[in-house]
Amino acid sequence: MLDALVVAGQTTDEELRSLVTADPAYVDATVARLRGLALAWDSPEGLRPLSGIADVLAAGPPGYVSGLRSRSSRPLDADEVRERLDALGPGARRLLDHVVDEGGQAKAGSTRIGIDPDAAETPAEELVARRLLVPAGSTQPGLLVVPGEVGLVVRGGRTTAAPVDRPPELATEPAMPRLVTNAALGSATDAVRRVELLLDRWGHQPAGALRSTGLPARELKAAAGHLGVGEAAASLLIEVAAAAGLLATRADAGGSSVWVPTDAYDEWRVGSLAQRWTALARAWLASPRLPSLVGERGPDGKAWNALTPELAASGMPEAKAMALAELADLPDGQALASGTGLPSLVGRVTWMRPRRPRTRPDLVAWALTEAAALGVSGGGALPSYARLLVAGGDPTPALDELLPPPVDHVLIQADLTAVAPGPLESALERRLQQLADLESHGSATVYRFTRDSLRGALDIGWSGAEIHAFLASASRTEVPQPLSYLVDDTVRSFGRLRVGFAAAFIRSEDEAALVELLRHPKSESLGLQRIAPTVVVASTPVDVLLPRLRELGLAPVIEGVDGVVRVGATEELRARTPRPHGSTRGAGDARRAAQVSVAVRALREGDAVATSRPASASSPASALSALREAIELGVVVRIAFTDNHGVITERDVRPASVEGGQLSAYDADDPDVDRRYPIHRISRVSPA
Repeated sequence: MLDALVVAGQTTDEELRSLVTADPAYVDATVARLRGLALAWDSPEGLRPLSGIADVLAAGPPGYVSGLRSRSSRPLDADEVRERLDALGPGARRLLDHVVDEGGQAKAGSTRIGIDPDAAETPAEELVARRLLVPAGSTQPGLLVVPGEVGLVVRGGRTTAAPVDRPPELATEPAMPRLVTNAALGSATDAVRRVELLLDRWGHQPAGALRSTGLPARELKAAAGHLGVGEAAASLLIEVAAAAGLLATRADAGGSSVWVPTDAYDEWRVGSLAQRWTALARAWLASPRLPSLVGERGPDGKAWNALTPELAASGMPEAKAMALAELADLPDGQALASGTGLPSLVGRVTWMRPRRPRTRPDLVAWALTEAAALGVSGGGALPSYARLLVAGGDPTPALDELLPPPVDHVLIQADLTAVAPGPLESALERRLQQLADLESHGSATVYRFTRDSLRGALDIGWSGAEIHAFLASASRTEVPQPLSYLVDDTVRSFGRLRVGFAAAFIRSEDEAALVELLRHPKSESLGLQRIAPTVVVASTPVDVLLPRLRELGLAPVIEGVDGVVRVGATEELRARTPRPHGSTRGAGDARRAAQVSVAVRALREGDAVATSRPASASSPASALSALREAIELGVVVRIAFTDNHGVITERDVRPASVEGGQLSAYDADDPDVDRRYPIHRISRVSPA
């Protein structure tokens, strides 16, 4: 109606009824609402839109297409417009129709203004010459627009082709309510279970965070593999968990930022399945996040990461609410038709909000996909509990009635599997997931015990006795003998080998000498640890350890891998022989002597620099030792590190300190710039 008012300029209610394709009663009701909103008012010359409405409609949001403009300052009557349209060449008419369909404006470019129609060289110049395109004005230089009276004639005397009082019909098909509910319940149960499974894992093995607080692609891939879903589904679950306040970042022991569960997660996971789902569904419904874009490339050509702050759209909550509201209005036994249902829903939402941007179809499609994955919808329709959620009510009681009661036991079988005859109690399910791998999920969930799954439980603190006690208490069947043997064998081999970090070792038959070394006040910085009565390991490399031990008054020697002591002969020192008094040399001899002296000095300086350079390191473990050596020597090294985008970059730095899992170093090109690099991201250290 506002578009029609803009074209008419000032008019009457009766003329509006003839301009807009709609029931007259609908037109009158809409005009009354526009008057009440003060968007239209009755001037002495007739009904007209509020000043500025034409500019607002013309400069709509990206993707909005109206094609309707106000009349020109010297409007043509309808008959004259028709005559000029009939005189147009085919190219000019096609261009005019295209401009009207695409919003009623076009860039002027090199189009000449104020010429005779016969002198026009292009279709655009012909339209301008016949005043079917006019300059937009001084506020928008270089822009041509279609005057309102011209657009009205092009559309056949009406501003709308289709009736505007009839919303597009949704394409539906029959659907059994029971199947809709079962499909939604299955997705809802899976979503809650997988969120809990992932956050339990990240509670023990945190996921690394990018500097922008996003989730690295490698962490997303690992999470998807752990959950047994695709990366798109994993992105949705991670984003929903963060939106629900169950996931956040913190610093780990090394000072690096990681993603871990929040305190709210402990309270969330003790609730019933219905309560946990309600918390996730409400967070998703209000979230502006766009997990469907994870992995896609942004305007800068870089792939979007999950949990990146910029991955959001303010229109997403409205798109979810409007799409689900339309599904909630469907009668029982009806669902969106497969194939044609989504386009019809997009058309209906577009009719309700015509000025929304061009991304609205994508937002609606993503909303439906995410709703189905989370159990908000099933089979293109909403179950009864989801209708309560969309209406702003509490779906928990209704969902509780539909879910089977949780069971407190499993049936352990001789093939090393445990069958859950229904949804397990939350505490029992968490403990079982620590001991066994999920093999299949459905009405009866199957878990399989393996040597690796049991070893994982031992890694997080389970003991053999605790595993046997849990299996006996959780199973309604007798624990089969093969499983008991598997547990005992895994416990017996667990921890047989122990692995640690060491860059050098010190061995001595004199135990007292090693004890004295460990107690020496200046040996603390060497990273010494006694692993046997006659063996001490050190985190300091040999090249640094030897001179440091000699500074402590000791006399160490190098031992090879074959146990043989390596003793190197020291270089004999020499002084230049003094010349007899009064002897002379020629200029050539002096020049040659100077050249030799310079060459020898350069060689010796190179040897000295080479011996003072830190050893190269090609792994994060050895990089730490190389960096400590560089700090002691005060030299510049070249480090290779992985930035936030996963790109390996090299930089020459002068290391200053290593603390809290981070390297503090000064840039070699700018000594005043102090930078910090996480140690785990440094993959190589080499001489600069």
